[in-house]
Amino acid sequence: MQIDIKSILQRLQIRDINDGCSSGATVSGSRQENIHDVVSPVDGQIIASVKHSSIDDYQQVVEKANAAFTSWKVMPAPKRGEIVRQFGQALRDKKDDLGKLVSYEMGKSLQEGYGEVQEMIDICDFAVGLSRQLYGLTMHSERPQHRMYEQWHPIGIVGVISAFNFPVAVWSWNAALAWVCGDVCIWKPSEKTPLTAIACQHIIQKVLTENDIPEGVSNLIIGGKEIGELISNDVRIPLLSATGSTKMGKAVGAAVGARLGKSLLELGGNNAIIISQHADLETSLIGAVFGAVGTAGQRCTSTRRLIIHESIYNEFKDKLVNAYKQLRIGNPLDENNHVGPLIDKAAVASFLQAIERCKSQGGNFVVNGSVLEGDEFSSGCYVLPCIAEVTNDMEIVQHETFAPILYLIKYRELEEAIAIQNDVPQGLSSAIMTLNLREAELFLSQSGSDCGIANVNIGTSGAEIGGAFGGEKETGGGRESGSDAWKVYMRRQTNTINYGNTLPLAQGIKFDL
Repeated sequence: MQIDIKSILQRLQIRDINDGCSSGATVSGSRQENIHDVVSPVDGQIIASVKHSSIDDYQQVVEKANAAFTSWKVMPAPKRGEIVRQFGQALRDKKDDLGKLVSYEMGKSLQEGYGEVQEMIDICDFAVGLSRQLYGLTMHSERPQHRMYEQWHPIGIVGVISAFNFPVAVWSWNAALAWVCGDVCIWKPSEKTPLTAIACQHIIQKVLTENDIPEGVSNLIIGGKEIGELISNDVRIPLLSATGSTKMGKAVGAAVGARLGKSLLELGGNNAIIISQHADLETSLIGAVFGAVGTAGQRCTSTRRLIIHESIYNEFKDKLVNAYKQLRIGNPLDENNHVGPLIDKAAVASFLQAIERCKSQGGNFVVNGSVLEGDEFSSGCYVLPCIAEVTNDMEIVQHETFAPILYLIKYRELEEAIAIQNDVPQGLSSAIMTLNLREAELFLSQSGSDCGIANVNIGTSGAEIGGAFGGEKETGGGRESGSDAWKVYMRRQTNTINYGNTLPLAQGIKFDL
């Protein structure tokens, strides 16, 4: 399937290299300083060229955000929710173009591109309702004629560093909630996928302008590691939400912690599905294959390990091998294809290195992985997903490879399977496939999965707006999106009001003059 990318960029207002908020893009034009090409992994073509921001640009953005916070924080929360509602409607209007751009710039399937835009719409809907539910608590005081309560106030500037695999959705999880909480945002998208970010910035900026909201509520700054370091070390940014590798998260967490700021970290996953002898094997097969090859294995919730009961191990392995033979790999804009490309050639090199390391450590590949060649795969970013039989203690299995490599591990007792699942440094998503109620409940109990997400009879991949998203251990401990994740974007204040004519002290302390 071919798309008219130039027309899509024009409709999304990506026209001029200096356009947008501190950063912009162009489809053509002479080379300038600090200009970077954006290359699609779909066909290897340059989509546009983007100007990376300078330190001076960054300082201007932070100053603008600070100024905007002064007026934005005092706007009633339901009024802020109305702005977010309009943003959600604007996304609905742009869903087709924006979904195609997500797919073409990042390489995920067109359905996943549309789904990512729908996630943005859904979080806007969630945030609109939340804008009338930023509840505090009232507590009974031990002192007579006193009232105690707590309330929540905006925290200030929220920095958001997002990753290439979800180029817009994860930003929206943060931004929509932060905005209704009264915060302003500075967004640094992945330098690999800046165009979708520029498009989103144009969409929200149009909404803000139409409502006479001052510039600076939503800010975009495009650049590499140096911009991320500026945000991490900036005391004017009390909260930084960062999505990416565990290595990146440790650096961000250390920098933010050194200045006593707050960080919300969504880092690596090494997710497993336990396939019980009591599982529905057909449902399990769909969950396992989509989890392993969806987005070409480039989701933090991608299924990396299958822990299969020994009594059905060979049967299920044969089903997997047969299913992998049926995978259609190619242009993700063609909805007949299951698997698109990896993000770039560096990711392909990492995929090949992981295969060799697995083999050297004793892994037995039942489906071999390789780089695909031919006109359809001219970008050099398409690979064959692979499957290897391993043991959980192998060094390569303990690490996340952001590519479609699936590891098979055999187990005998459920307690053993849970121990295997938990015995990795990461703790994001997990699942069990079983029709046995006792197994399901054990898996969800305090003796079960140690992950932030634990599912029964669905896979590890895919998050639904409404539930808090995030994980434990080296996944970072952060929570975004639903439930009470909004509290991280606010500061809690405890208030005590004395409406009497005396001043009794707590704990019965006497202090008379």
